[in-house]
Amino acid sequence: MQRLALFDLDNTLIDLDAAFLLWAEEFAEEHRLSRKAVDYLVKLDRNGLPHREPFFTKVRERFKLSASAADLWAAYRRRMPHLVECRPEVIAALTELRAPGWRVGIVTNGTADNQLGKIQRTGLADAVDGYALSGVEGIRKPDVGLFEIAAKRCGTDLTGGGWMVGDHPVADIGGGHAAGLRTVWIDRGTRAGHERPPDHVVTDVIHAMDILRPAGE
Repeated sequence: MQRLALFDLDNTLIDLDAAFLLWAEEFAEEHRLSRKAVDYLVKLDRNGLPHREPFFTKVRERFKLSASAADLWAAYRRRMPHLVECRPEVIAALTELRAPGWRVGIVTNGTADNQLGKIQRTGLADAVDGYALSGVEGIRKPDVGLFEIAAKRCGTDLTGGGWMVGDHPVADIGGGHAAGLRTVWIDRGTRAGHERPPDHVVTDVIHAMDILRPAGE
């Protein structure tokens, strides 16, 4: 099996949940909302409506905001890349993984401006060989086509196999298996719901890279 490792972005390489909480607190302060509003936003994101168009439609209606849902969503996309962080140890682990010849890429769903902004501002753009964004390519995980694009951007293809690491049981693990990749699931305490079990389960992406390095020797 070739040394190809593809990674999800949100809640895999970066902690999107932590960044979202920061955004929710800023949003509540900006619109003079209560702490209960922050709790509502977090709950809506994690358990209700993770997709942003219906999310901001519901937020606008709930808090009777004058700005349109489209404008609220656009403001979110502009702000979020400034709130997310990639831990230095994650960047270091990616660098260490690439040193012996691993090809490393990011494959992520999301709007082009938001996801690209995160990748660039966190330093991940320089820490990987390539990336494929659904908002650019017009296809979303678990579509195998997005994995194929990511592999090509890394200078290879999927015929030699490889690995997919991510937190979503369908988009990442199901999609990875469909692409012929072995998988590592980042368990963040959510219900698994895997049609096919991942090859490994970890709680942190650093641990996933600890598994990959020996597998490529």
